[in-house]
Amino acid sequence: MSSHRKIAFFDFDGTITTADTMLELIKFRFGKLKFYAGMMMISPTLIGFKAGLVSAKSAKEKLLSYFFKGLDVQEFDELCAYFSKKKLPQLIRKEATGRITQLVSEITPVIVVTASASNWVKFWCAENGLPLLATKLKVINGKLTGELDGPNCNGEEKVNRIRAAYSLEDFEEIQCYGDSPGDKAMLSIATDPYYRRFK
Repeated sequence: MSSHRKIAFFDFDGTITTADTMLELIKFRFGKLKFYAGMMMISPTLIGFKAGLVSAKSAKEKLLSYFFKGLDVQEFDELCAYFSKKKLPQLIRKEATGRITQLVSEITPVIVVTASASNWVKFWCAENGLPLLATKLKVINGKLTGELDGPNCNGEEKVNRIRAAYSLEDFEEIQCYGDSPGDKAMLSIATDPYYRRFK
């Protein structure tokens, strides 16, 4: 493999999109009234997360458990597919997709690396021909448990996933795009890091 190849890694929420897609999915499924009522119910956990007392994984599991625990995974995937078709296009940053299109036209591998679950990101990635590294949700007997299956794909875990899937030594130029503290570890492995690149 040539050592002059280029590769690019894109965060999803806030970088390619204008919003947190997990929260948008919940609003899409339950409506704003039930969404905000649920957020009030789990507010102690969310406050703890903001204060640095609760991990991102624990906060995410609390949120997923409240809204989706016990839901049949096939029904959930159907919801995610519908969300991806009806709502997600409104959240996509045109400048980000323009950059992705440019990179792909240059035969540059572009990979989406996200803390969001693969369930609702995989449809957009498949439609755009992009590989996906994402958080996985635990399923037992065909139903969501509300827990994550393995680590939350955020922070250092993004780098772990990238290194497990790609030999970065094979690439002379590594572009990384992110917008939050959870992307800083990923940005640190880039030869060309882009923080909040798109408006």
